[in-house]
Amino acid sequence: MVTPNRMTPTLNGDNPDNFQIDEFKLVATNRNVSRDWAYLYSTIGKCNTVLNNLDAVTDPALTSTRKEEIRGEAAFIRSYMYFQLVQLWGDVPLQLQEVKTISAEVLDEIYPIIFPARSPQAEVYAQIIADLETALTRVRVTAPDKGYATVGAVNAMLAKVYATQEPHDWNKVLEYCNAVIAGPYSLMPTYDALWSNANENSAESIYEINYSGGAADGNWGTNIFRGLDWKKFNLPSNDLVAAFDEEGDMIRKNASIIFLDVTGKWSDEHWPQTNYPFINKWRNFNEGSDQNYIFIRLADILLLKAEALNETGDQAGAIEIVNQIRNRVNLAPTTVTSQADVRLAIEKERRLELAFEGHRWYNLKRTGRAIEVMNNETIDHTGNLVGYQLTPERLYWPIPQAELDKNSKLVQNDGY
Repeated sequence: MVTPNRMTPTLNGDNPDNFQIDEFKLVATNRNVSRDWAYLYSTIGKCNTVLNNLDAVTDPALTSTRKEEIRGEAAFIRSYMYFQLVQLWGDVPLQLQEVKTISAEVLDEIYPIIFPARSPQAEVYAQIIADLETALTRVRVTAPDKGYATVGAVNAMLAKVYATQEPHDWNKVLEYCNAVIAGPYSLMPTYDALWSNANENSAESIYEINYSGGAADGNWGTNIFRGLDWKKFNLPSNDLVAAFDEEGDMIRKNASIIFLDVTGKWSDEHWPQTNYPFINKWRNFNEGSDQNYIFIRLADILLLKAEALNETGDQAGAIEIVNQIRNRVNLAPTTVTSQADVRLAIEKERRLELAFEGHRWYNLKRTGRAIEVMNNETIDHTGNLVGYQLTPERLYWPIPQAELDKNSKLVQNDGY
């Protein structure tokens, strides 16, 4: 999730580019925005290289079965990248062809590939769905290493896409959620066990990035969430801690957040030095960590199914799923009954269940709740509203200025 305002505090550190994201005050020259645009399109470019050249490979060691599996895997990754892009920026360029040669003779042919205009979101979503449908019939059914694209991961992504694009297609969401749920997945009996290195690639995990550890294949990113060597980014907010406490949800709170003594290291007006919060879902936080990231897991898809059931009129079915998730962490069944109240109950459950897993910002956007929640419901350490001034224009990031400078066909998002 794009982190809320550092006043809560959730950011800290000393990076002004992060502060802009945190406060919904981005400018087009923000280096993190440029970095993420480049990361996503670089990965898309690698997928295009595979997809554009796979049929030309004649090496008999590459069997037709494996060739089609590779096609599905590359299509899945490309769809995943475009799903991030369209949610962050809205209309984005669709680049599907690799440029192999740059010369004056082919300039007219390659220019629109190198410098494309932004495609409408509907076209981007259509390509995402097409790539996922390509992947669905080609990737392996399951794998012990959940970093591989599998049928379950593809179905989960299709469910998320149909729940996000406008208009939402709740019947499709149900179809693909049910396909995931019918697969080889089950909730871990103990919530805390999800975050132990001993249970990576668990039965609950659907898509998970695997790390071996060390300089060549280590997860350095965990080091930014926890540790006493420097003031970390992405701290748990006062508002989130209050939400756990209000719900009496100590199991998920303790699994998600750890409070440590930082006396003499740094201070913060929002938290006492003796009881300072860090994210606890990644517990091997050294450089070169072998801690995995879980990108999609069954609880997420179950709650997405609950949303679909609620939106199609089956409140009882939605409540049953919410209570299934709550039961794992010893919480009493929800007492809500109306469609509107069930919506909010699912929103709250997703927040507490999936804290720090990168879903909440996108969930609030697709449900139309981002502005209301950020501006009117988010409190600071005093119990008062933080004072966000999120506007509709700021629901999307700016196109990086460097991209605008080199591509005259790109048009900036409104409000930047």
